[in-house]
Amino acid sequence: MMMTSCRNIDLGTSVLDLISCGCGRRQFLLGNFPKSVCTARSYGGGGGNLVFLRRDLGRSCRAVPTKPKEISLVNGIGEAKTVSFDLRQETSKQPISLSSLFEVVADDLQTLNDNLLSIVGAENPVLISAAEQIFGAGGKRMRPGLVFLVSRATAELAGLKELTTEHRRLGEIIEMIHTASLIHDDVLDESDMRRGKETVHELFGTRVAVLAGDFMFAQASWYLANLENLEVIKLISQVIKDFASGEIKQASSLFDCDVTLQDYLLKSYYKTASLVAASTKGAAIFSRVQTDVTEQMYEFGKNLGLSFQVVDDILDFTQSSEQLGKPAGSDLGKGNLTAPVIFALEKEPRLREIIESEFCEEGSLEEAIELVREGGGIRRAQELAREKADEALKNLQCLPQSGFRSALEEMVMFNLERID
Repeated sequence: MMMTSCRNIDLGTSVLDLISCGCGRRQFLLGNFPKSVCTARSYGGGGGNLVFLRRDLGRSCRAVPTKPKEISLVNGIGEAKTVSFDLRQETSKQPISLSSLFEVVADDLQTLNDNLLSIVGAENPVLISAAEQIFGAGGKRMRPGLVFLVSRATAELAGLKELTTEHRRLGEIIEMIHTASLIHDDVLDESDMRRGKETVHELFGTRVAVLAGDFMFAQASWYLANLENLEVIKLISQVIKDFASGEIKQASSLFDCDVTLQDYLLKSYYKTASLVAASTKGAAIFSRVQTDVTEQMYEFGKNLGLSFQVVDDILDFTQSSEQLGKPAGSDLGKGNLTAPVIFALEKEPRLREIIESEFCEEGSLEEAIELVREGGGIRRAQELAREKADEALKNLQCLPQSGFRSALEEMVMFNLERID
């Protein structure tokens, strides 16, 4: 990482440079001694004061002296005090990328990529072609990436030096289940494009797409059973049930302007957050950490998954079709009312009229999208996404400081950066 010093902060006997750390905030580094995200060491006065920079979401970083009270840093600042620096205007913000987040588990993800196609099986050439299409369609591998990050973060807590076979198999199972759900989703939604490419059912027909999804669910279930961990088997089996519940809930509430925010969050949990939560909890279970840690990892996955879903639903109104890889406003056009719409309905009576007419008039969908923007729906949905992100960060506090925990924190911030 290139160091770009933009200001010096004098802490008595030493000088720390403020540079961009890519977290949306700033990181202190001293000379040629880079430390992990949001930590710095001040080599001064012979004692070596350790200074932690705690991130206040969307605000600034804080330097927190950790020496005993009798030892101060600047003007009597000791253990009981903090120094806040608002650095938002000091340097240009460095965007977070998934590749940089997953760099610490890059080898784990490469092994997963190598294994995915062989795991699907070679019984049918059409099935292999379908698998190659979906696995090669620019997938971010976010869920297995989370599995490996949580696996390694909790393994450190448990004193494990390497991931277990169960950790690695869990990542593969999670990606197969996610892929199967995407294939079925595209059939149900009649979507022609996925990640900028033609969907499986568009290329091979609905029958092959349904069977390909079914096969992947079955194959994932077989590998899951062979893990021989009843707690994880129950956890992941519930996810598959939740997928179906979410689809039924969505199908039964299309164009329903009386749908509540709680209805939306429950559906989003079923369709998105349930799998993420099971991924992160399952990883912690295989690290054999205490129950309170596995539960925090479940809550982390749940809150992160909900935040991601809300952000995705915001982008449906703020990005172009080219950016989305599908038509903009497509969810609303199909009657699927998401957080921005639910919030805007509280302010815009006209929006209810248009939705309940099922966009029968030309230009009505475009008018509805504009009303969602004007009614504050996007702003309030952004607040909801940040609220869930805050909760996710709190769930990580049970983990020891490490590069893996830092990457998990950055994952939360990466999601929010998509709507900045």
